[in-house]
Amino acid sequence: MLKSESTSRSGATRSNPPPPLPKSSSSLRAPSSSSNAGGKKPPESASAKHNSTAHSPHDISDTGSEETDLSTSEGDDSSWISWFCGLRGNELLCEVDEDYIQDDFNLCGLPGQVPFYEYALDMILDNDSLSGELDGEEHNEIESAAELLYGLIHARYIVTSKGLSAMHEKYKRADFGRCPRVFCGGQQCLPVGTSDIPRNGSVKIYCPKCEDLYFPRCKYQSNMDGSYVGTTFPHMYLMTYPSAKPAKPVQEYVPRVFGFKLHRGSR
Repeated sequence: MLKSESTSRSGATRSNPPPPLPKSSSSLRAPSSSSNAGGKKPPESASAKHNSTAHSPHDISDTGSEETDLSTSEGDDSSWISWFCGLRGNELLCEVDEDYIQDDFNLCGLPGQVPFYEYALDMILDNDSLSGELDGEEHNEIESAAELLYGLIHARYIVTSKGLSAMHEKYKRADFGRCPRVFCGGQQCLPVGTSDIPRNGSVKIYCPKCEDLYFPRCKYQSNMDGSYVGTTFPHMYLMTYPSAKPAKPVQEYVPRVFGFKLHRGSR
């Protein structure tokens, strides 16, 4: 069972300790990005994580040779946030400032959506409430809750000025991928969700040139919940950085048979 002593959050104190974790729980689980990302699991506690070295999987997705190797390595002293954003498939996420997470105003409404909210928050912030003994089932429950909580916080953060700036740097490096449409000429894309509600669809990439949606090239990225990005981000981004919005494509594919254009009704 988990210890129930209260812990500090880098200057913020909790008035009540987190509730004890039940031995047998049937709470909702978030889609586990770490399990989809090559089976990598975080350490059992924050202190243990700093003494271990994470290893990324070496298997490559079946999307072809154009896909880059997304494996990452982690230093011994990296935080949970750095570790999670460094997982294969989580390249679409940026690192949320801990100051933003520690402000309860930014987390309004999330305790009711995330099981084991207090323990999940402590795992994200590398606090010590998880230093007690955890069996495998309890650890998996809290790990899934932490991933869901971070994803929902991330969707809120990336529409703030600091979050948009962080995503702008990733966009300039084409970290979100490029449009597969031929006449878009390798246009950089932006991540987007088709729903703001968890478990209602995976993340997609949005091309600001042809204004259409595509599946990510990386199969690991396709496993990410779309609510971790949300439906607002790419459009808010293009309004904030209008210079990043490309001109409309001037070329269009025209079907032909023996050199003759086909009538639209025959296509």
